[in-house]
Amino acid sequence: MTAARSGPAFSVHDIPFSTRGSWFDISPVVAEKTYADDLHLVSHQNGMHAVLRLTPLHPGTGDRLETRVEATPGLLSWIGGGGRIDLVYASPDTVRLRGTGLDIRISAAAQTLTPFSGTYFFRDPAADAHVFTSYETGRRYRVTVLSGTVAHTAGGQALGSGDRGLVTTAGADGTWEVALEELDASRPPYASSATFEEVEASARSSFADFAEAVAPWRSSATPAAELAAYVLWSATVRPTGLVTRPAVLMSKHWMDKVWSWDHCFNALALAPGCPELALDQFALPFDHQDDSGALPDSVTHSEVLYNFVKPPIHGWAHGHLRRRLPVPPSPAELAGTYDRLERWTTFWLTARRAPGAELAHYQHGNDSGWDNATTFDPERVVVTADLTAFLVLQAHELAELAAELRNADLARRWTRVAEDLQAALLDQLWTGERFVARGVGTGDTWSSASLLDLMPIVLGEHLPGHVSGALADHIKAHLTPYGLATELPTSPHYLADGYWRGPIWAPATVLVEDGLRRAGHLRLADDISARFRALCETHGFAENFDALTGTGLRDRAYTWTAGSYLLLAEAHVRRGGD
Repeated sequence: MTAARSGPAFSVHDIPFSTRGSWFDISPVVAEKTYADDLHLVSHQNGMHAVLRLTPLHPGTGDRLETRVEATPGLLSWIGGGGRIDLVYASPDTVRLRGTGLDIRISAAAQTLTPFSGTYFFRDPAADAHVFTSYETGRRYRVTVLSGTVAHTAGGQALGSGDRGLVTTAGADGTWEVALEELDASRPPYASSATFEEVEASARSSFADFAEAVAPWRSSATPAAELAAYVLWSATVRPTGLVTRPAVLMSKHWMDKVWSWDHCFNALALAPGCPELALDQFALPFDHQDDSGALPDSVTHSEVLYNFVKPPIHGWAHGHLRRRLPVPPSPAELAGTYDRLERWTTFWLTARRAPGAELAHYQHGNDSGWDNATTFDPERVVVTADLTAFLVLQAHELAELAAELRNADLARRWTRVAEDLQAALLDQLWTGERFVARGVGTGDTWSSASLLDLMPIVLGEHLPGHVSGALADHIKAHLTPYGLATELPTSPHYLADGYWRGPIWAPATVLVEDGLRRAGHLRLADDISARFRALCETHGFAENFDALTGTGLRDRAYTWTAGSYLLLAEAHVRRGGD
């Protein structure tokens, strides 16, 4: 195994250590914006739960040792006090740990308060192992000592409060090794003929192969590409519970869901190199499409939420997806997608159009994906220009799918829908200088300093030149040295960490950049792409970024940010950029 295949180093404070397919990670992040002193095994089944604490110890003393933590895609290490502990994933549900010169305590992360909840700990004589049962995740975590000895245990078979766990120390050869498994009710005792070095080499190779598949174009000119690939790879989980397909969670920190527009950006990033995984990302929310045609707000292991929806960017996304796949979808696949997109579009044109209205509306900012954007300050049930623009693109995609399926009547029908919606958009919401929003209940109209008002630029080549030109001029005002602020920095409502009231977001960047490019505003599109790529290369893949300083905000390991970087970096390389 060469050093070149070890992958990029990263901080587990920002990006959790995990592997493709696993539902748990190793991280100090134990809850939303909550960081522990020790690393923990953190599960994302039944929500985010810190299950086990992993504590390096001075040998033979039981005293906690301060160490530095180093991580690459295949190996996590604690180093200090003249020794080290290494951890690798042997499989999505099993890690191996090996120590030299340090002991380790593996203990329940939280105290059990009653006999009926929390973590129960016992030695399983049938498997010659120690087991933690987690009430929160509904799973068991089994520790098998492969070499070395158990120096101490606490809380075995105890009920109520108290510490629970074991300490492992070295044997005569100065090392110890354990296997830590996540399992359901039972499985045979742990056994493996692979050495620790072989497991580590396999893990590194698995990531290296993934990075080569999704970013074969990477070079020194795209220095964050491998780390972006790791964020996607490590946040992928296997189908379990309500997650019907292999899924890229938004994060293996606290944003551990698939939201019904976030998934589109990851699907596009994965399409050329991992087409099956990309198609799974696009399709997953549609597996939970309800009888009205609505997509859920979000999906995770044990929860599907329908109280809000997300914007219909899926026609836009599928058009790009078809062109990025190495093999075009079959007629049967296109027919299935047509049906799902048609139902999703019909939902907006029926359930979300007031009687006699031509334009659909949002019922809350959450429906737009821009939860608290200032566009929604005057009213919440609002007709906005971005929504109609997305529906126009969705109707165009349905027309193209119908044509490929040789249904000329449907193709003509959806083309008329697209044309009628765009005509109504320009007639009702375009002032001659900008788009306005309109309250459904009051009929009042207003504009805001939100970038959301400029999102009709996604119509690209479909827009009249004077409209796209005016939008481009307004978009320029949102540019900071780091990218597109979601609220004008000069606005009285601008907030540095105000979610959609200022910070830079990946999806807005990609959608605006694409629309500008298709409308012919290439220089501005190039500028936006360059600033966002530089932002990620300097500040990582946060959920969003301070528009004036570039500082990463909120969840620091967000996959749609990584996916968006890969999309923009690849496109830059394909255009011949340095």
